[in-house]
Amino acid sequence: MRVLRRLATRSAYWVSMAGILGLAPHVLAGDYEGSPQVAEFVGEMTRDYGFAGEQLIGLFNEVERKQSILDAISRPAERVKPWKDYRPIFITDKRINGGVEFWRQHEASLARAEREYGVPAQFIVAIIGVETFYGGNTGGFRVMDALSTLGFDYPPRAEFFRKELKQFLLLAREQQVDPLTLKGSYAGAMGLPQFMPSSFRAYAVDFDGDGHINIWSDPDDAIGSVASYFKRHGWAPGEQVVSAASVTGAQADDNLSPGLEASTTVGQLRSFGWVTREVLRDDIPVTAIRLEGAAGMEYWMGLPNFYVITRYNRSAMYAMAVYQLSEALVKARSSK
Repeated sequence: MRVLRRLATRSAYWVSMAGILGLAPHVLAGDYEGSPQVAEFVGEMTRDYGFAGEQLIGLFNEVERKQSILDAISRPAERVKPWKDYRPIFITDKRINGGVEFWRQHEASLARAEREYGVPAQFIVAIIGVETFYGGNTGGFRVMDALSTLGFDYPPRAEFFRKELKQFLLLAREQQVDPLTLKGSYAGAMGLPQFMPSSFRAYAVDFDGDGHINIWSDPDDAIGSVASYFKRHGWAPGEQVVSAASVTGAQADDNLSPGLEASTTVGQLRSFGWVTREVLRDDIPVTAIRLEGAAGMEYWMGLPNFYVITRYNRSAMYAMAVYQLSEALVKARSSK
């Protein structure tokens, strides 16, 4: 396998001590020297996925534990921001203008993605705009460092990140790239659309047909991959995303959805004093949302396509930011 071939020579010393199988914890050098977790992980990848043990030893010999990653994941600021503070981060003139320009530059690919996957161009652009400012901030951490640090040194979610580390190594082998060269966020999200490795393997596409999936520097592949993700999660072409509501009555707030899944219907909310400007069928499943806006409380019915957006990032405020940025992009394009 040529992906990790150059690492094999670096690991010859460790192989002579431990061999490909029966890896001893003390043979790993670098920040994870002596780690039983890493040794167990290497053994599993060797046994279950056909990796060569000496190559993985060489790879982990170069992995660095990053305290800055552990610090960052311990203080995700957006989780505690109300909507009135969260929205201004993403709905700005700079982000709208950047989105209009990105749309102009990649109009053909966006139009093709919309035809093939049924996902409107403005939502694809908005996702990339919210995630990385159209590729301007894709992250500067080596993905191997990020996923290893969190997989072996962040107990609250270690199991999740070790699974993503497995997916990342499989991704690197399939795409024939050196895993030490790929960069992403502190959590291991990658490229213009910030896919985690498992999402990459499940939904990313070679949209430009060059034989490789490159979401790091190929906007065409990033565009097609976002559209693929939405379609696979149930995006309904031509359907609305959310509907603003005015709310009256003492029981109005009693029917807010406890999570992101649809927990009620349009008709049920109407019976509790929710009124929408648009005409919606009573049987449509919705997520009942209340957000603390700059002018007071806002009430929204999140429709099935809204739920699809939350599959990208499990946050109602995130999905609302994507929706409102998409609306602003359409408006800005029409005015030019």
